[in-house]
Amino acid sequence: MKREEFQTTETIPMTYKSEPESTSLKARLMAPLDTPWKVWNTIHSWGCLPFVRFIFLWNGIAWGESWHFFGVPVIQKHRRSLIRFGSGLSLRSSLRSNPLGPNHPVFITTWQSDAVLTVGSHFAMTGGTLCAAERIEIGDHVTIGANVTVVDSDFHPIDPVRRLTHPNDGQTSPVIIENNVFIGMNSLILKGVKIGEGSVIGAGSVVTKDVPPGVIVAGNPARVINGV
Repeated sequence: MKREEFQTTETIPMTYKSEPESTSLKARLMAPLDTPWKVWNTIHSWGCLPFVRFIFLWNGIAWGESWHFFGVPVIQKHRRSLIRFGSGLSLRSSLRSNPLGPNHPVFITTWQSDAVLTVGSHFAMTGGTLCAAERIEIGDHVTIGANVTVVDSDFHPIDPVRRLTHPNDGQTSPVIIENNVFIGMNSLILKGVKIGEGSVIGAGSVVTKDVPPGVIVAGNPARVINGV
């Protein structure tokens, strides 16, 4: 008698063995010994917090909820400009705060009158630069890797004659970075760029044009290489 073969689409339930509570507790207790630099970073964060709060107060920047600082950022704010951050801010400025090694502290700058720099909630950056002459807008849940520079200005004129007479009269154009964008380390975001929601900028990229939502770009100049 021929045996009947059949297939089934029924899902077979799978069970997972949870980690014993004692093992989980042991792992938490051992974590400081396994990663001692994180202990130092935490202590350093607590120690620098009063200085950071004073710098933000001096520059008239409202303090937010659940902010974390590893080292002291550099704030250069024009008195007639606006800088605003959402909750959950995380800035890493000290050399040891990130294994990628920031080249310098985080720089936050509005260097012209009426410049606007606004950042949404849960923004994270390591040793990079945000420099607004006109306007930089960053959405929620944006992560910027080590040593990234975001600028909305050429700083200096391209024309050599005008560069002699008006050295700081470079062209400006707003930069917009939408929600859930990730920018890889050592990238450069130039004036007039809009980076669409959920996109990824590959490490070392130079972004000179708009980036559509939900894509991966890389290179100099950056171009689309794939979808997310």
